[in-house]
Amino acid sequence: MSDKTAFDRVQLARHPDRPYTLDLIGKIFDDFVELHGDRRFSDDAAIVAGFASIEKMQVAVVGHQKGRDMQSRKARNFGMPKPEGYRKALRVMKIAEKFSRPVITFVDTPGAYPGIDAEERGQAEAIAYNLREMARLRTPVIVVVIGEGGSGGALAIGVGDRILMMENAIYSVISPEGCAAILWKDASFAPKAAQALRLTAKDLFEFGVVDEVVPEDDGWFVSDETTSSLLKRSILKHLSDLCLLSTEELLRLRYEKFRKMGLFFEASF
Repeated sequence: MSDKTAFDRVQLARHPDRPYTLDLIGKIFDDFVELHGDRRFSDDAAIVAGFASIEKMQVAVVGHQKGRDMQSRKARNFGMPKPEGYRKALRVMKIAEKFSRPVITFVDTPGAYPGIDAEERGQAEAIAYNLREMARLRTPVIVVVIGEGGSGGALAIGVGDRILMMENAIYSVISPEGCAAILWKDASFAPKAAQALRLTAKDLFEFGVVDEVVPEDDGWFVSDETTSSLLKRSILKHLSDLCLLSTEELLRLRYEKFRKMGLFFEASF
């Protein structure tokens, strides 16, 4: 990995020319069929969900989706889902479970939408419900952090058997600007906060939060076929390994994986 600072990677993770979920679906998968709506309220364009094939293996694909211009950004709510987005995602995952299809999720959001309407419709409950249901989903789940992994908005589709992370992606409980505003009352301290948050792929790999860091060059852009091919190979490798496990073993290892996160030891001197 290069010697970029943590905030350099934050800026790369947010780069407007970075691939989004729909770009990756076009590069990595075939025969994608998108499903819409949560069967309760409406469709949420900030989440893309459906079924596709990868090397003739049928899978479910779920991911956050941002926009490229102002009109599409507004339509996609800047990649910030509301409760109906998370319920749509889980609906597709449950169908995948019923028909024994692995699930691939792509994480790229600054966070769940914090608006009053989302809160009124149960934003926190929708996120919590997804966490529980994904933890016990009886099919392999691979999560890929492709850009911003922001707080509960990312975690709601981020519970899996394998967590992959692009080299210049970030994953954190809060944005550097938000952290700086809380700690120093000044968002201009964001670079200092980014360093303290340990939000880079290198940090999270060392902590055991992610299982593999997919390398990039100086950045990962829509036109970059090489990095997308590396990601596809990585997904296929992990799918192959996970499909060898029994359902019981899959669930046991997933449970142990997340139970180990945050363990610490105290030493007395």
